[in-house]
Amino acid sequence: MSKPENDSLFEAPPMGEQERMVEAILFATADPVSITELIGRMPHGCDPAEAMANLRKRYEGRGVNVVKVGDAWAIRTAPDLGFLMQKETVETRKLSRAAIETLAIVAYHQPVTRAEIEEIRGVSVSRGTIDQLIEMEWIRFGRRKMTPGRPVTFVVTQGFLDHFGLENARDLPGLKELRSAGLLENRPPPGATALGDSEEVDEDDDQTEMFEE
Repeated sequence: MSKPENDSLFEAPPMGEQERMVEAILFATADPVSITELIGRMPHGCDPAEAMANLRKRYEGRGVNVVKVGDAWAIRTAPDLGFLMQKETVETRKLSRAAIETLAIVAYHQPVTRAEIEEIRGVSVSRGTIDQLIEMEWIRFGRRKMTPGRPVTFVVTQGFLDHFGLENARDLPGLKELRSAGLLENRPPPGATALGDSEEVDEDDDQTEMFEE
């Protein structure tokens, strides 16, 4: 007995066709796309999670890979071929030492409040430092803490993870890797009692060209 004609309207496309759909969406979208977004864009009955898993396997070892960025997915250049994408003119974003330390604290301690950032750094954090990181879309507001005053928290963004090629914050390097890369001092400089004597010194006198685009 053949299926009623109307039933065919609710049949999901073959998995191969679903993979093509996912591939097309990832290719055309600069920002990572979540499975929830794919469900909303693909025909009824599709399984974008399975299609994504198949597509990710198919792209292994190629010039571009399907990678997970936070809770979303994107097509990105294979890590070992990144050098081919370098421009002759490199735009460098200068971050103060205060901004770098604040960003690191948020990444390793999120969700973290401003007061907690200041406690870890040992000095106050200016509004400009927080605003700069938010403007760069590397940190964002998280949930308010269930403590007196209900302070807001900060967490790193999907853009931060994407920029540094991380699937999630758990992929951040450990202290040993940071020290070996020269990004973390083994001991504080002579005469220093904290990460810095003041926010003004960090902001104005210690610019670090650490992040490139």
